Amino acid sequence: MKKILVIRNDKIGDFMLAWPAFAMLKRSLPDAEITALVPSYTKALAELCPSIDKVLVDCGKGADKLSKKALIQTIKAEQFDASICLFSDSYNAKLVWQSKIPFRLAPATKISQFLYNHRVTQRRSQSAKPEFEYNLDLVRAFLKKLNVSASEPAAPYLTFTSDELVSQKAKLAEGLAIRNDVPWLYVHAGSGGSANNLSLSQYAELVAGIVGEKTMEVVLTAGPGEEEKARELQALLNEKQVSSVVYDKNDGLQDFTRSIACADAFIAGSTGPLHIAATVDVPTIGFFPAKRSATPLRWQPINSKGKHLAFAPPKDKDKEVAADMSKIDIDTILPDANAFLARVI
Repeated sequence: MKKILVIRNDKIGDFMLAWPAFAMLKRSLPDAEITALVPSYTKALAELCPSIDKVLVDCGKGADKLSKKALIQTIKAEQFDASICLFSDSYNAKLVWQSKIPFRLAPATKISQFLYNHRVTQRRSQSAKPEFEYNLDLVRAFLKKLNVSASEPAAPYLTFTSDELVSQKAKLAEGLAIRNDVPWLYVHAGSGGSANNLSLSQYAELVAGIVGEKTMEVVLTAGPGEEEKARELQALLNEKQVSSVVYDKNDGLQDFTRSIACADAFIAGSTGPLHIAATVDVPTIGFFPAKRSATPLRWQPINSKGKHLAFAPPKDKDKEVAADMSKIDIDTILPDANAFLARVI
């Protein structure tokens, strides 16, 4: 297999959880050219991935017929030997089938699975393992069909040189007017609409309990449309005599990723920035619902062992109760959060 198309064309967090799969594929087949098909909003991240050789931008299932036809022609022109759909729906199934890719592997889900000629039963709805493990299982199955031994990857999946980080940290210190000689604690209170999250008052209570008498810089990160939420959190922290800065302007996702790599720890709900932080192996504290489709296990970040701490509401048969993030008691979790941060910072 000389040319392989790997499809992960959904949200940022989902794409970051595919990095171990890309790494395994590249380590196991170092001479293969690996192309990622991603949406436009993850293109910059895909271009950062050391295990991806080329990036194709997906026009998306909502695109017009001409755009979809052009995408199929582009894929055909690449003459891929194989495709791996890390998640499958009817759009992806039709795409690789219409593109006439000879070897098409995907999870065996829904009726569209019959458009693939290689399928792997996974039952992801049971959430029995992390999402990144499901992705790895697909690559393992692909390699097994080729009689190639899988080379297991390890974190970190993205690194920057010390010079890059020194330069980025100096730029941030100047732009945000913060100290460069104390730990930086990043807090991302936005969710991008992808998962339930703590309330701003819970975040304020948590950060105040972490900072206490410590000397550290608190950086409140915000993506597009999340600036107001970060400002509201900053106001709540001011009331608790905790100083913070809002970081809501950057030069794109690659610049934002380099900025995240400068953090000493990153706190967020189950959202894209949390998974970006894990990809560069910044220690993470994540907050997740307890419902089966969104548990800390299913959406576990790809940090190295010991660099991630997760919290969720108490388990409950009622899905709404299990997803109620107000059930996370900040006073109860603070000792564990502080002990974790004391160990990793």
